[in-house]
Amino acid sequence: MATGLRKIRLSTTPTDEALADLQIGDIVYLDGTIFTAREGVYMRVIEDGVDLPLDLPAVSAANFHCSPAATQHEDGSFALGAVTATASFRFSKWIGAWLAASGAKLIIGKGGMSPEDYRDHFVPHGAIYLTTVGYGTGALLGRGVKDVCDLYWRKELGLAQAMWVLKVENFGPFIVESDSQGNSLFERENTKIAANLDAAYEGTKPAVLKRFGETDDRKDELI
Repeated sequence: MATGLRKIRLSTTPTDEALADLQIGDIVYLDGTIFTAREGVYMRVIEDGVDLPLDLPAVSAANFHCSPAATQHEDGSFALGAVTATASFRFSKWIGAWLAASGAKLIIGKGGMSPEDYRDHFVPHGAIYLTTVGYGTGALLGRGVKDVCDLYWRKELGLAQAMWVLKVENFGPFIVESDSQGNSLFERENTKIAANLDAAYEGTKPAVLKRFGETDDRKDELI
C-alpha cells in the first residue's frame, strides 16, 4: 500500500519490474507511444478475427480508452486537441480476450473496472489500470501528445472508434487504480466510505418521493 504521494515517469512499454513497483494511488506520467482501442477495435479483433494492424505490444503496451478530439486533413496531416478518457466498465466483456490478443500491460481510462476484472484478467496477464484524474482533463492530457504516428481503420470504424497511435511525453497525470496484485484504489476507498453510511444518515427521514428505483437502504447507494 502507498504511504504517500509518489510521482512516477513510466514507459509505455514497461518492464515487469516497473509494473510490480507501482502502488495504488501512485501518480503516473507516461513516455513513449500509446494507442486508442475501445469497443469498435475490440469487436473487430476479437469477434471478427481481424489481425492487429501493428506489432503490439512491441510498439506500445498502453491502451487508452479514448476518442481523441481530432481530425485528419486531406493531405493526411492531423489536428489533435483534447484526449478525454471514456468509461472503461463498458468494455468488460472483451477485456480478458483483448489483453491476451494485444499484450497490453497498461489500460488507461475513466472510472476503473471491476475487482473481478482485475482478479480474473488483469493479474493473469500482468496488466494494471490507470485512471484519469477527475473530469475536464482532456485538454491537459492533450498537451502530452507530441505527434500522431498513425491512424488505423478510420474507414471501417470512423474517427471515434478507429485506432489512433500517439507519441506522448510526460503524458498524465493518471492514478494507479489497480496494481499487479489486483488491489483496487476505488474498492478500498469505497469500502471505507460505505462503512460510515449508516452513521451519516442516522436520524434522517425516509424519502418522500417514491421514484422508480429509489431505496431507503443506504447500502444500495452508488458512490
